[in-house]
Amino acid sequence: MIRFVALALLSVALCGAQQLKIVVAGQNPETIADWQTASDKVKLVRVTSETAMGEIADADAYIGNISPELVKAGKKLRWVQTLSAGVEQVLHKTGSDALAKSDIVLTNNQIVQGPEIADHAMALLLAHTRFLPTYMQRQADENWQGRPYTLVELNGKNALVIGMGGIGLQIAIRAWAHGMNVVGVDPEDIAYLPYVDKIVKPDMLDSVIGDADVVFMAAPHTPASHKMIGPSQFDAMKQGAYFIAVSRGGTYDLNSLVKALDSKKLAGAGVDVTDPEPLPKGHALWKMDNVIITPHIAGRSDMDRGRMLGIVKSNIKRFADGKRLHNVVDKQKGY
Repeated sequence: MIRFVALALLSVALCGAQQLKIVVAGQNPETIADWQTASDKVKLVRVTSETAMGEIADADAYIGNISPELVKAGKKLRWVQTLSAGVEQVLHKTGSDALAKSDIVLTNNQIVQGPEIADHAMALLLAHTRFLPTYMQRQADENWQGRPYTLVELNGKNALVIGMGGIGLQIAIRAWAHGMNVVGVDPEDIAYLPYVDKIVKPDMLDSVIGDADVVFMAAPHTPASHKMIGPSQFDAMKQGAYFIAVSRGGTYDLNSLVKALDSKKLAGAGVDVTDPEPLPKGHALWKMDNVIITPHIAGRSDMDRGRMLGIVKSNIKRFADGKRLHNVVDKQKGY
């Protein structure tokens, strides 16, 4: 009996020694407890900014926005999971390429927030084309006034979606459902999509942007996409077009957008993202009546957190079992 108990204790000890250590930052104990149920092959350790460095040395994985210092100190790290879709902050934080140049697998939450961001993009467009800010102000003034009728029908109009990833695909579906002709821009080779007329490479952007009644910016922010919508692109846009930005503020030139709006070249813009963020008080964009600004909340909804946490939980189990992880980022491309 004693021998049996001793063997059992030894087995437990060996099992514990073989557990993979995953450091988790920025999550509450309830979430971590739920993630822990994904596998008994891992041990999740909750850390703060003050305690992370003391736990990272023997960690196999890290969940959260990791710093270059932690990457360098994590000699055993094999996997880093971010909760966001964009990874520019962890890949090139404070100018360091420690993570980008390492062999550590990076995963993100791409696609997960596609539905709500696409809803938000269409909401920004529809708010303009149906003149909702005007009528909301008249409602506040108890003013029943419809004329002049300057509303815009989307059916038959042209939509240009820049970035045909998880967000862009969802925007394209919604634009198509509104009767729009959809053209996509993406560096990847994408299979035929029944709701997209064609997809061109980024070097063909200038050849298609002039036909668009609305330009949706849904591309991730990478060195290749940095301010890809600049002065010449805004100049080339159709008179009376709309610009909607819901991915990252660094993908377009803010000053050029202000100029295009101020000159009435563009009918309006809807921006959930700017560069810099927060948009500084006193910035010209705040005072323009043909702009709708939301504070980088397009990805928020009653459903997004559950999906985000679910992807992480699934990845924890897959990591424990040695399987390929969901949403592996190409660290050279940045998405």
